[in-house]
Amino acid sequence: MNKAEILVIDDEAPIRKLLEITLESNDYKVWFAETGKEGMILAVNHPPELILLDIGLPDKSGHEILQELRAWYNKAIVILSVQDSEEDIVKALDNGATDYLTKPFRTAELLARIRSAIRRNQLHNDSSILSCDDLQIDFGARIVKRNNEIVKLTSTEFNLLALFMKNEGRVLTHQYILKEIWGIGYQTETQYLRVFVATLRKKIEENPNQPKHIITESGVGYRFS
Repeated sequence: MNKAEILVIDDEAPIRKLLEITLESNDYKVWFAETGKEGMILAVNHPPELILLDIGLPDKSGHEILQELRAWYNKAIVILSVQDSEEDIVKALDNGATDYLTKPFRTAELLARIRSAIRRNQLHNDSSILSCDDLQIDFGARIVKRNNEIVKLTSTEFNLLALFMKNEGRVLTHQYILKEIWGIGYQTETQYLRVFVATLRKKIEENPNQPKHIITESGVGYRFS
């Protein structure tokens, strides 16, 4: 029995009904809010494992709600929105969204994103060792193994892979990655990032031209799978 609680903040009745059927049939406990204000009250009184948040709310922009939530809420927030512009997606992700799905969405994909986000909630950021498929990273020893063989990485490559693996399943924007790895002064150096990602792929991917771990989200950033 899946006991995870999910809060849905969305003013569209058909979407809420679809999510109610989909989530409850997969054993999630679901709370619903039609406005940003209602959503904030529910989030405070019943902190869920994950929040599904619409951008186009009747009382406040979902971007504002996202920022308010991120002032104290540190679990997964997945955006569901008809707004599919690169600007909206990047803005949401930079403001702390865990993931972004555009409407209409496939329920199977939504459930997969939810499972990934909840699984990531349960990972301790200070875990000494993380494993993802054929990769294993030891944070204390700063060692990376692929199929149990040590992969030689530079310090920057290690830090980049560590950031990806700690955020498995989450879309990280170019600006976020550049700020976290190289600092604020590098946030516009997207070509710089592409070079390092290409080098890292050569070392950890079976086929760097068809990567299965570091996935490009066109115009936005990267997702580690």
